[in-house]
Amino acid sequence: MSSITVLYFAQVAELTQQRQESWEIAAPTSVSTWLTQLVERYPALAPMQERLKVAVNQYHVNHDAIITPGDEVAVFEPVTGG
Repeated sequence: MSSITVLYFAQVAELTQQRQESWEIAAPTSVSTWLTQLVERYPALAPMQERLKVAVNQYHVNHDAIITPGDEVAVFEPVTGG
């Protein structure tokens, strides 16, 4: 089994109490499927699951993008202006 590196930012980092961790993944998976697994691991993220933004290897991606072993995945909330 291979892994991905996951980076958490802002409120996501506060809720997970993590800034970075390694996740084991058996095969390529969609961002939306992985986000479901993320919420299973960190239920406090459930209210914001639909609006979470993801970057794979430092590129913003849609929830239908694919995460593959070895990728770096960053998770954050959308930035709002004011």
